[in-house]
Amino acid sequence: MSEKRRVLLSLLLTLVLVMTACGLSDVVSDLDDQITTAVASQMTAEGPAETAAPLGQVPARTPRPTAGDADVPPQPTAEPSVTPTPFLAPSTSGGDGTALALGGRLAQIYEQVNPSVVNIQTTMQGLQALPEGFGQQQPQGGLGSGFVWDQQGHIVTNNHVIAGASEIAVIFSDGYVAPGEVVGTDPASDLAVVWVDAPAEQMRPVQVASSGEVQVGEVAIALGNPFGLQGTMTVGIVSALGRSLPVGASDMTSAAYTIPDIIQTDAAINPGNSGGVLVDEQGRLIGVTAAIRSPVEANAGIGFAIPSDIVMKVVPALITQGRYQHPWLGISGTSLVPPLARAMDLPAEQRGVLVASVTSGSPADEAGLRGSNRQASIDGLQVSVGGDVIVAIDGEEVRTFEQMVSYLARNTSVGQTVTLTILRDGQRQDLPLTLGARPGS
Repeated sequence: MSEKRRVLLSLLLTLVLVMTACGLSDVVSDLDDQITTAVASQMTAEGPAETAAPLGQVPARTPRPTAGDADVPPQPTAEPSVTPTPFLAPSTSGGDGTALALGGRLAQIYEQVNPSVVNIQTTMQGLQALPEGFGQQQPQGGLGSGFVWDQQGHIVTNNHVIAGASEIAVIFSDGYVAPGEVVGTDPASDLAVVWVDAPAEQMRPVQVASSGEVQVGEVAIALGNPFGLQGTMTVGIVSALGRSLPVGASDMTSAAYTIPDIIQTDAAINPGNSGGVLVDEQGRLIGVTAAIRSPVEANAGIGFAIPSDIVMKVVPALITQGRYQHPWLGISGTSLVPPLARAMDLPAEQRGVLVASVTSGSPADEAGLRGSNRQASIDGLQVSVGGDVIVAIDGEEVRTFEQMVSYLARNTSVGQTVTLTILRDGQRQDLPLTLGARPGS
């Protein structure tokens, strides 16, 4: 066989191997027949051409010539084998691969979680003005969300969803409707529990994860009933952690108390989502959607959820006792910032909680904490300084007022004795303090 034909046949064989790896079996079969026919017809004075073996079968090898062999025809040089490069599967370890992998999970998460989410409709009596200027009692309605807590009929929602309601209707994902009865409420954490008498198949409790393990940038999925649109799911990320949510007031700037460790997300949350769930990429509860920050009372990419760690502490107490007692120090204060530190002759880098005032008869009063006792001018403003500075609780450093509130909410209970490490007149000392119950809780 001429060198030119040998090269051509080698290329054709290589093509067959590649097409076989790509699954083009029909084309390969035809091409294989053509190659076999072409090779069989090539006979030269040098001897018969190589016999093509069927694909997948190794052809018999010609014995290697030795020095004693005579008239041995020259042996063809073996062509290097060609291994087709396999197609690469999309990466699932980051970038677009992560999005593709999550996309495959979203439908599963919806099927898993949506049966646990309910629509809550409330009716209350309110004064509605008539065109003539008179007024009469007319039923007013409200919409919100909730979720199944256990198989005993308990539904969790926000306190502000059911506050003042004369009637509550709980609508499950399949349309089943049951009247709801309030079991317990806690305005300080904006949580409430409603009980329904529903068939066992309706009660599919949500799975709960620890919000303490959540990290910024992780996937966050909200399910609820925005504007009454039942079974709505939106997807975003955890935008921030450790926010404080004021409650007990009509706006976000002033309140009687704050909820610590709030999760911020950009998953779309709108009116009607309150009381719904914020879950992770495994469909586990990490927070209860509660509020948004927006100039138009609709989603602007800033939503807030009550962390599941607080939910896990409050809800069992609401079920068994109808209320939750929050641990209480009995102080008002602020985070110590450099201008305040300098005004108290402390290093500018010193951090902690400056005690502004102590409530008479409170645990802080009984423990001997001291509030601020003098005024200082900072940037033209008169501020209170001179009080004790709390720098640690039970040995854990406290740098801000929010951090102190968070520690008390997560790690303490009423009646528990804690050790406060304070700075008084620049000197460090420890004070034991037995926590009381927050008034009104």
